[in-house]
Formats: sequence, structure tokens, C-alpha cells
Amino acid sequence: MIANDEEERTQPVRVIIDQDRCLSSGQCVMSAPGVFDQREEDGVVVLIRDDPSDEIADDVRHAAVVCPGRAITVEESPSREVISHE
Repeated sequence: MIANDEEERTQPVRVIIDQDRCLSSGQCVMSAPGVFDQREEDGVVVLIRDDPSDEIADDVRHAAVVCPGRAITVEESPSREVISHE
């Protein structure tokens, strides 16, 4: 099970977005620019990668907390604890 342990260390979180809830504030892009971007036409969040590395996992968690539309869900490994506003 060493491979699974290593995978969990390198991918501590999984990110899920709900574009219908996004208010186009850009808080997520400012918090974790390597994970989130915004559509040119309306500013709605775009997920660049759903498995950010451990080095930026705290930035992703912060993005979920400050998202005014509550459009970001973060699942934590290994238990996949969910951080959500719902």
C-alpha cells in the first residue's frame, strides 16, 4: 500500500466546482491561480486542475472558504472529508 500512501501525500485534496453558483468575484483565482481561472466572457470560474499538489492545497482550501458563491468543494484525502458551504 506504499503507492496509495504516496499518492495521498502528493494529492491531498480533490476540487469540485459548481459553475452555476459562481458569482465571478475572482477570489479563487487570487487564492490559487494554478488551480482556478475565469472564463473571458463572463468571469465564471474554470477549474484548471482538480488534484492540486500538497504545496498549494492550503491555497485551495482558502479559496473554498472565501468563495462568495460557495461554488467550490474540496474533498480531503484519505477520508475525502468534504469542505463545503452547504
